[in-house]
Amino acid sequence: MRVGIVILPDQRWSVAERRWRQAEEWGFDHAWTYDHLGWRDLVDGPWFDALGTLTSAAMVTSRIRLGTLVASPNFRHPVHFARQITGLDDVSDGRVLLGIGAGGIGFDSDVLGAQALSPRHRVDRFTEFTELLDLLLRTDGVTWRGDYYAAVDARSNPGCVQQPRVPFVVAANGPRSMRLAARYGQGWVTTGIPDGDDMAAWWRSVADLAGRMDEILAAAGRESGSLDRYLSLDSAPVFSLSSAGHFAEAVGRAAELGFTDVVTHWPRESSWYAGDEAVLAEVATEVLPRLPGRS
Repeated sequence: MRVGIVILPDQRWSVAERRWRQAEEWGFDHAWTYDHLGWRDLVDGPWFDALGTLTSAAMVTSRIRLGTLVASPNFRHPVHFARQITGLDDVSDGRVLLGIGAGGIGFDSDVLGAQALSPRHRVDRFTEFTELLDLLLRTDGVTWRGDYYAAVDARSNPGCVQQPRVPFVVAANGPRSMRLAARYGQGWVTTGIPDGDDMAAWWRSVADLAGRMDEILAAAGRESGSLDRYLSLDSAPVFSLSSAGHFAEAVGRAAELGFTDVVTHWPRESSWYAGDEAVLAEVATEVLPRLPGRS
């Protein structure tokens, strides 16, 4: 079981740098940040760009994998984004994990003044975004014209450090996006389906989605074990770092359902993911070293 942590881009680098360094020192396998122009009620507070944050993180770490959880078509164009990802993969010496998703409603979809898309059209756009981004990261000189994007002789030299491209970790709960993950993903990430304060219902939804992914992979002729499976633990009604014991139990349940990776969040003082950094330290020093497969 691999364990990752999300560090929101809501602090100046003078504060955030310590967190990225500490995540690596504690032995987390991957560290992520949100790729938004603003997020929920935090939109009125400090917020920094994901790619700048991850590039800075790459410069102060050497082992931990780094990624977006998740980038979306809400404000990313595949041509420019491919250049940014190629640069980040180069600076990090091949440590990028590219989390991508369809993008939802809210500030990101409103701030640029674009017309809101229905869920079906958001998945249509995400499908085209993923197809074109995959092509751009693999091929030099791409010309494309679709319903949402166009490219004319778009270049990708020198290409990614990781070949044939950086790994895609595709966020998906619905059947179309899950099929997209099976086709293009090296990883799949799910949030489960929240149901108020009902933890048991959330875990049932996670189990159902895991089973559905097995079926989709089989239909695509792909081995179940060929796709890494990431579970965002903090989509559950209870924050995963509410206690070290709760975190350990959640990791165990995820492993039983076939997940290879779990992701938690760096505790904040208030609002989303409010918690105590002392619990994070306890998890890092007492729980992580005892997980199966870790020395």
